[in-house]
Amino acid sequence: MPLLVDTGVLFALADRKDAWHTRVRGYLESHPDTLLAPVTILPEVAYLLRHRLGAEAEGAFVASIAGGEIAVEHLTRHDWHRTAALMDQYGKLGLVDASVVAIAERLKLHVIATTDRRDFSIVQPSHIERFTLIP
Repeated sequence: MPLLVDTGVLFALADRKDAWHTRVRGYLESHPDTLLAPVTILPEVAYLLRHRLGAEAEGAFVASIAGGEIAVEHLTRHDWHRTAALMDQYGKLGLVDASVVAIAERLKLHVIATTDRRDFSIVQPSHIERFTLIP
């Protein structure tokens, strides 16, 4: 089963100084699932990597996608409609987080790897009572 990840998890994995780095790395090392990144998080991750860690970190991220270490999930038309509905329903939920939820719902995933407990914990998914947020 793939592990759906958000921006914060991928950034924390790359940044050894990030408060979440040790927890994220430890979890991923003990759970070698395929990392599944919604296409909508990619520009956000790339921006953070380049501006906080440098061009080399951004390049390593792109190489990890090209090498298959991170799988990319595109949004369907239904996902875009669901993303918009989630943004309307939860005013604090932006495009990126809402699209993560829409993909999780479509794929019937129960777990989201995230450093963003605040936003994902308020969402009532359509397929389960609530998401399990890890690490």
